[in-house]
Amino acid sequence: MALLAVNDLTKHFGGVKALEGVSFAVGEGEIVALIGPNGAGKTTCFNVINGLLPPTGGGIHLAGQDLGSLPPYHRARLGLARTFQNIQLFGGMSVLENVLTGRHLRQEVGLLEALLPLPRVRRAEARAQERALELLDLVGLGEKAAAPAEALAYGDQRRLEIARALAQEPRLLLMDEPAAGLNPRETEDLMALLEQLRDLGVTLLVIEHDMTLVMGISHRVVVLDHGEVIAVGPPSEIRRDPRVIEAYLGREE
Repeated sequence: MALLAVNDLTKHFGGVKALEGVSFAVGEGEIVALIGPNGAGKTTCFNVINGLLPPTGGGIHLAGQDLGSLPPYHRARLGLARTFQNIQLFGGMSVLENVLTGRHLRQEVGLLEALLPLPRVRRAEARAQERALELLDLVGLGEKAAAPAEALAYGDQRRLEIARALAQEPRLLLMDEPAAGLNPRETEDLMALLEQLRDLGVTLLVIEHDMTLVMGISHRVVVLDHGEVIAVGPPSEIRRDPRVIEAYLGREE
């Protein structure tokens, strides 16, 4: 059974068909890339999958459970996390505090308990901080835990956003253009990190324009054009598919 199953998904904005009959699956432990020209519907697809937009039609299942009209926070509790194309950090908070905000779904104490200096609360806070520091070490930011998030270089901010998403302990991580704005060395480091996440049991669905990254780490590639799936397959097939070439480069007259 697929971890994520998208079946005949449609999203219309009035007369504009942003998604039309989109179907694909993501297996447990896979890295699947979602690619296509600008305006193909990739981010709209993500927005529907994680509940920011309601679908016009079709269905989405996560680990066999119909997500239906569940709100984003409920989907997060089921193991769905996301990073965004435009970095959204709490700039005035420390790097560590940013990651800790991602732990609220997994917190072991209730709100009223958290207001009391109980031993159980202190132990839960210590475990949350320990896990947050582990994640910062994983993404290479362990030594910058106390720094303000706004003081980080752009590439490090990208890594921090990934660490915060991982703090939710997701089964499936949606990543919207994680390599955007990165230099070639940073992109290579990101590729290594994504492969490491896969090895740790995180399934990844990635929107990306960097074809070196897409072809280098993906098990399969889903190609959208004008809101429709035009190709699905391993990178070796996708790079030779005439429909994909035409979508990106246009048709020769």
